[in-house]
Amino acid sequence: MEEFYLLLKYLVLGLFQGFTEPIPISSSGHLEIAEYFLKLKIEGMSFALLVNTASLLAVLLIYREDILRLIRNGLSYIATKDEKAKADFRFIIYLIVGTIPAGVIGILFEDFIDKHLARIETVGVTLLITGLALWLIRNMRGRKNDAELTFKDAIIVGVAQAIALIPGISRSGATIVAAMGLGMKQETALRYSFLLYIPVSAGGMILGFSDIISDPTIKELAIPYTLAFIASLVTSYFSLKWFMNLMAKGNLVYFSIYCFIAGTLVLIFA
Repeated sequence: MEEFYLLLKYLVLGLFQGFTEPIPISSSGHLEIAEYFLKLKIEGMSFALLVNTASLLAVLLIYREDILRLIRNGLSYIATKDEKAKADFRFIIYLIVGTIPAGVIGILFEDFIDKHLARIETVGVTLLITGLALWLIRNMRGRKNDAELTFKDAIIVGVAQAIALIPGISRSGATIVAAMGLGMKQETALRYSFLLYIPVSAGGMILGFSDIISDPTIKELAIPYTLAFIASLVTSYFSLKWFMNLMAKGNLVYFSIYCFIAGTLVLIFA
């Protein structure tokens, strides 16, 4: 019975991560909520790394054509200075630039965030902030496409991604709000947001690989971790597909309302 409960616990947490990672309601915040209210204490240090890696694979799968095109045209521009490939080359540069703020803040303040901000009360407040930000841009319809992005855009969206290191601030929400606030089309904002997620997540995976190797519970939790990984991969894929459809219809207001309700309930009952 205890083994069944353990499997069920990690299945639930994997589903939580997978569903909430792509949509603008904060996966880290919801893992805090699940742990607090459902008393789902996570054993071992590798869980977050594994389920985030699963979400990364889902993003890579969905945006594989964009990624291959960017790589192909980026290399083409470097080799031949082909003007037709210049826009994609610049887009790659802006992805690199946009990654820097989160990388720097993560390295410098990860311990501070984990120690002082990874609390249920923080999640309640930051969910309300996320809801407010989504509400403010709910009716925006930008005109800026991929080829019209600027260095300034990359920096601002990158800073927004860095702010989302705080639990309860949605990474996808923060970057999409910033991108749409800068006048990007919804499609461009969504693509830039999730392509920006790739280097940050991949970097975290590489830096955290030693945690998996040294985790004393990895053998004991191999099956629960595998179950959570698969659950996160599958739900991340379908959650992102669903979110892309809602973005195309301009239905961000639903996520804003949800964040207001969830944040208020957390502050009341925590």
